[in-house]
Amino acid sequence: MGAEPPRSEDLPWSPRKDGVALRVRLAPKSAREAVGGIEHLADGSAVLKIRVRAVPEAGAANEALIRLLAKALKLPASAIELESGATARIKCLHIFGDPPAIAVRLAALITAPSSP
Repeated sequence: MGAEPPRSEDLPWSPRKDGVALRVRLAPKSAREAVGGIEHLADGSAVLKIRVRAVPEAGAANEALIRLLAKALKLPASAIELESGATARIKCLHIFGDPPAIAVRLAALITAPSSP
């Protein structure tokens, strides 16, 4: 049998009226910047793993997160807003736009082979 498509509760994003809510686990001070796969936390919730080179000082890592995600999704950085977790590793972002289109782009990110 083929692989089953992921269930919505297994995904780190959920649609909203004006976009998508995305939960991420940010790893600052990484050797390279990358959007990783999905990780499940101890409580069972899903997060998207993202690594950035920036240090977690004065919002630098959060800004790098938004820039990296905007570039990966081919959206302007102004379309992504940090909702919660400014000083935590687990963050909630709001991505403004068409929810189905954003979900397709996010799904493509996690299924694309990572670059070296």
